[in-house]
Amino acid sequence: MNDPATFSLALPNEAATAHLMADLSLLVGAGDVITLSGDLGAGKTTAARAMIRHLAGDETLEVPSPTFTLAQAYDLPPFPLVHADLYRVNDSSELEEIGLSPLPEATMALIEWPERAAGVLPADRIDIAFSHRPALGSSARAAEITGYGSAAAQVIRLRELRQFLAEAGYAEARRQRMPGDASTRSYARLVRDDGSVILMNSPRRPDGPAIYHGKSYSAAVHLAEDVKPFVAIAGGLRQHGFSAPAIHHADLEGGFLITEDFGRAGFVEGDPAVPIAERYEAAADLLAALHRQALPETLPVAPHIAYAIPNFDTEALLVEAGLMLDWYLPDRGAEPDSHARAQFVEMWHDLLRRRAAAPRTWVMRDFHSPNLIWLAERSGLARVGVIDFQDAVLGPPSYDLVSLLQDARIDVPEQLELALLTRYIKARRAADPTFDAAAFAELYAIMSAQRNTRLLGTFARLNRRDGKPQYLRHQPRIWTYLNRSLEHPALSHFKDWYADNVPPPAW
Repeated sequence: MNDPATFSLALPNEAATAHLMADLSLLVGAGDVITLSGDLGAGKTTAARAMIRHLAGDETLEVPSPTFTLAQAYDLPPFPLVHADLYRVNDSSELEEIGLSPLPEATMALIEWPERAAGVLPADRIDIAFSHRPALGSSARAAEITGYGSAAAQVIRLRELRQFLAEAGYAEARRQRMPGDASTRSYARLVRDDGSVILMNSPRRPDGPAIYHGKSYSAAVHLAEDVKPFVAIAGGLRQHGFSAPAIHHADLEGGFLITEDFGRAGFVEGDPAVPIAERYEAAADLLAALHRQALPETLPVAPHIAYAIPNFDTEALLVEAGLMLDWYLPDRGAEPDSHARAQFVEMWHDLLRRRAAAPRTWVMRDFHSPNLIWLAERSGLARVGVIDFQDAVLGPPSYDLVSLLQDARIDVPEQLELALLTRYIKARRAADPTFDAAAFAELYAIMSAQRNTRLLGTFARLNRRDGKPQYLRHQPRIWTYLNRSLEHPALSHFKDWYADNVPPPAW
């Protein structure tokens, strides 16, 4: 059991309380329990309301006190949340009647008057004890924040985050929630009178079990373990004339960044979202321009600190593809036997080993619509703002084009995909008449098959292991892209194996 971690701070007004709860929102998630203690009128409901509104992205959301209903459920964008007030609970046995014993799974719990449930609260929780501070003003409060069990680490990180914000001059900035991604990173927009910036919370990635030849999954596939790769690649992109966010403040060891805010103009429109062709054309042009440059393999991070971009080697590509065997097939009731597994690994190993001699470039890995911002005030390729690249590797130029043209989150019509693939090839051939279009098209199909095989497994894992079922809705789209790529003659053997062994996703 971890020792509790505690720190205290003064909250001179409701805005300060809102800032605290918004900062805490960056560090917690589904399944976490936050208890709010203190006397009547100490600010417990004010704090709960601030967190719920922040997570909802709606500062006007009606959040009544659950004093009489005892518990109020909210289906918020990042995860479900239940807000409970136990003031009228006389015995912890009553919690079962209101659906709080056991606590709902995959749901955050905000619990006022936790002392009424003494003995039944989880050992891993965060408690915020509020008290009046009339010497600082009628609305001033003090908060003592304590993390118990595994939540002690969250409280320590909250203290570090608030220290970082204070030193950077953003302690009083208004926080706006931003959607996260499938990683452990989280983001907020910080707004002051002089403009806005982006706060990135990027905790060091846990290694996980060493199940891939003595390596964790993240190490085997070269995922970023801290913020240094983001800083390095951002600087490299800007140095070569592309739009990546400027880094205004950085805590390289703590994993906090304050970066330039590119705004909200995306590359899709409508509901359901569809690509904006002009912007996708510019993104394809950016890749063509990037891929025809000679790019360094080591980049500076800070004085005396350099970052060597890892190689997207055969082992990494194989481990990624293997997520289909480990997660997607079992999820579809098609657990592969040892023979099928051996066939899968052998045919992928042979195919990827042959492509190892292909030219290498910077591969962003998730170069698709959620990570691209349209900068209309800039000109040329600088209009394409790139915001996600910390997992960049040295690999085949076709990979990022697949990410763009076979967007995992929106439907890219096949006609548009082919038009943009042709546009890219023409741009490469215009700069280099020796560019081999047929070889590139083959590698495009191979990387499409690898990426979409990996995504089927990744999204099954996000559902089963991480409690994120929303990713399953993308599987039918990925299935379509995968079967499109398997039509290439170089993948005829794969097409047969997948037809025999891989069932389609649930539609």
